[in-house]
Amino acid sequence: MDQLLAMRAFARVVEAGSFTRAADSLDLPNATMSKLVRELEAHLGVRLLQRTTRRVTVTPEGQDYYAKATRVLRDLEDMDSSFSSAKSHPRGHLRIDVGGSTARDVLIPLLPDFIARYPDIRIDLGVSDRSVDLIEDNVDCVIRGGPLDNSSLIARHIGDAAMVTCATPEYLKLYGVPAYPDELKNGHRLIAYVSAQNGRALPFRFARSGEKSEIKVDHRIGINESNAHLAAAVAGMGIIQTFAYSARAALDEGTLVEILRKWRPPPYPFHIVYPQNRHVTHRLRVFIDWLLECFPARVKGN
Repeated sequence: MDQLLAMRAFARVVEAGSFTRAADSLDLPNATMSKLVRELEAHLGVRLLQRTTRRVTVTPEGQDYYAKATRVLRDLEDMDSSFSSAKSHPRGHLRIDVGGSTARDVLIPLLPDFIARYPDIRIDLGVSDRSVDLIEDNVDCVIRGGPLDNSSLIARHIGDAAMVTCATPEYLKLYGVPAYPDELKNGHRLIAYVSAQNGRALPFRFARSGEKSEIKVDHRIGINESNAHLAAAVAGMGIIQTFAYSARAALDEGTLVEILRKWRPPPYPFHIVYPQNRHVTHRLRVFIDWLLECFPARVKGN
């Protein structure tokens, strides 16, 4: 038995919650993963995992062994990195999840620079506004905006995005240009951004001279994907509040017009998030450092 490989296989099964997802992440056949874990259990003389046709459950002994094994694996990788070319030439597979407009307007335009710096890192980019389970979905990290509510994850602040309120010139000609946020309640059509996590429409937020306010969106249309949300505004369906970087091209072209600029909401924080119980590989470390270097200026806005 290759005990080191068996330890890695067992740790990935625990993290992925599935032999199939763990096998995919290590580029090993499913049968090999099962064989490695069985051999490890036989070597230790304890049951590490309870298997059924539907799920894999970690036993108390398995939880204890996982905690100790991941420390050993982390120390080994750190030791290897300090002596090998991997420290200066990271390689491997990096799985990243990011929201739609952030992918289109921020990350993808920046990625050529990252790929040029680290040509041996292969990237799989998942693009959606839905919340992913980093462990079950076998994702190394996610880039997300807004408040964070999962204490089991590690989050690094990577920048703050300017927000704008805007609509088409045609809409504003028809319905009028609001001079104050409260005027949005008087006959205006608001396009809601609906959270993909909980299905709730996010309020319009405003701030001026340190005072903050919110307007609940009584909407005719709600959209849970950021690119489609912007497209609805460009189509003249109403007023939206969105990221300045997302609306920048339409604002520059005059397709959209910013309103209530004096009441712009506070900047919207962005984080890169990853599991705290998974070893941070060198390829993930360099990706985080690269984001911290280039992401803030891209989302800052005007």
